[in-house]
Amino acid sequence: MTIDLSLRSTPFTEVRLLADIGATYARFCIEPAPGQFEHVAVLPCSDHAGITEVIQAYLTTVPELKPRHGAVSIANPIQGDQVRMTNRDWAFSIKEVQQQLKLSTLLVVNNFTALAMALPGVGPQGRLQVGGGAPQANGVIGLLGPGTGLGVSGLIPSGDRWTTLATEGGHVNFAPSDEREMRVLQHAWKSMSRVSAERLISGPGIELIHQALSAGRELSTAEIVQRALQHDAACVETLEVFSGMLGSMASDVALTLGATGGMYVGGGIVPRLGPLFAQAIFRERFEAKGRMSDYVARIPTYVLTAENLVFQGISTLLSDHVPDAGGSHPLLERVRASVATLSPAERRVANFVLDNPRTALNDPIALIAHGAEVSQPTVIRFCRSLGFQGLADFKLKLGSGLTGTLPVQRTQVRRQDGTADLCAKVLDNTISAIVQFREALNVDAVDRAISLLREARRVEFYAMGNSAIVALDAQHKLFRFRISSVAHTDPSMHSMAAELLGPSDVAVFISSSGQPPELSRAAGLALERGAKVIAITASQSPLARKSTVCIPVEHSEDASTFVSMISRILHLLVVDMMSVGVAVRRLPSASIGSEVPADGQQQPAPGVLISHVE
Repeated sequence: MTIDLSLRSTPFTEVRLLADIGATYARFCIEPAPGQFEHVAVLPCSDHAGITEVIQAYLTTVPELKPRHGAVSIANPIQGDQVRMTNRDWAFSIKEVQQQLKLSTLLVVNNFTALAMALPGVGPQGRLQVGGGAPQANGVIGLLGPGTGLGVSGLIPSGDRWTTLATEGGHVNFAPSDEREMRVLQHAWKSMSRVSAERLISGPGIELIHQALSAGRELSTAEIVQRALQHDAACVETLEVFSGMLGSMASDVALTLGATGGMYVGGGIVPRLGPLFAQAIFRERFEAKGRMSDYVARIPTYVLTAENLVFQGISTLLSDHVPDAGGSHPLLERVRASVATLSPAERRVANFVLDNPRTALNDPIALIAHGAEVSQPTVIRFCRSLGFQGLADFKLKLGSGLTGTLPVQRTQVRRQDGTADLCAKVLDNTISAIVQFREALNVDAVDRAISLLREARRVEFYAMGNSAIVALDAQHKLFRFRISSVAHTDPSMHSMAAELLGPSDVAVFISSSGQPPELSRAAGLALERGAKVIAITASQSPLARKSTVCIPVEHSEDASTFVSMISRILHLLVVDMMSVGVAVRRLPSASIGSEVPADGQQQPAPGVLISHVE
């Protein structure tokens, strides 16, 4: 995540509620514009019966503000609608809290997932480096932080984006590194059968460490810190042990994640310890990894000092779930404008979608129907009333940020990627490009091209280089439809072949860039001879300007440097669309140029079976 400072002066259409709820305290703010956190307040969780009550208590302090979108980070794993907090006896339904607070959007995420999302935007002024090491470009970033518990997360680079890891790594088994830590572990075993890392590397853990080192004497974490400042030997030793444990745990996380982009320490304790945080001990234990010591020594470690990082993280996550800066949801606005024209039952579906757009996007039809209190066929009728083919078509338009289109998310394949990651990235890049092409497809141009092919006496395909295989594929398909066709893939033959075309012929030119002069020259000759020219290429290219019909394919690939891949797939799809169109509009025994009968019974060419056609 990078923070665009130019957006800070652009206010949201509606203010947003942000909350960071831990086991002890809940922090709140109102965000009127990106990165602007106002009306910050801290409320003790123990004063309230549940999450709804503590949020309502905060909202009463800002009665003039009525946020409709909110995001909450909590110190707990999020697995579905029902949440039961680990370190506080609160349990709730996200959907019910959203309804009780009258929010259009309520996003609930793990607090360390939110904090991790803010890390790429943290500069030197927001962190304190402990020890040596330097971050590796595009390296995985690790994060851990002791508070009431021990949060663990990470960020994995994915092209120009980051993927956050929602983990419960603080609950791994604690492993002592020396005899003193073994004494602490043995003391903890007296009261618990299993000791996880967060039992000791946390606020309550500091108290437990002190008890083990001082013959059971009980002090609160605040008292231990205060006495350490006064050079109390047992309290100073407690914080040294705590720092060493944290260093070992940090290097364990770094090794597990391969966190060559750096390890960050956040949470509510370490940044507040100041000089009491034993930096030398922390870094010494971080690098004490035996055969892997050289590896971890190159990884930098940082203590986070910037303010409002969790707010920044959940703000970034929330931005993917609510309208853009202009407050525009084209599809949702279309639903809202159509409510008055819908039947009463369809209107219930519309209201459900407007109130729960993410649920409508992600849930199956049975749950949508149940939520709207209608039948499943009513959900389908609602979609068709708005002009969609069905629920799947409606969800496609609703997807990814609810902007009405699906953006291309290109993920760069890297040399270190395993085979599984490589395959996933190639597939994802191709799927994203196909979805974008679907949204931008000029259907009228495809229809005109199909009409030209149906009337053609002869069809010739012209291509070169990587597009040659597409021309051969197209020639094969049309020949199976009993249409005289040929593919020319030798550039030196293009002009000579084009000169032989006549008024009843169609020439189809296929090119990713539309720039090769051989193709443009041949297209011009074809037009001079009276032939029709179909161009499958970039819309503003020289080749497109020489065409009768241009089916634009706007996917840019540097063919001079790389082998074109995705554009070839898109060209093959255009060929398939035209082929299917020709197939379904021709009679079994029709000659070229025959008309479709009045009864509209259209069938493919004789002897041809083609997918997509019933």
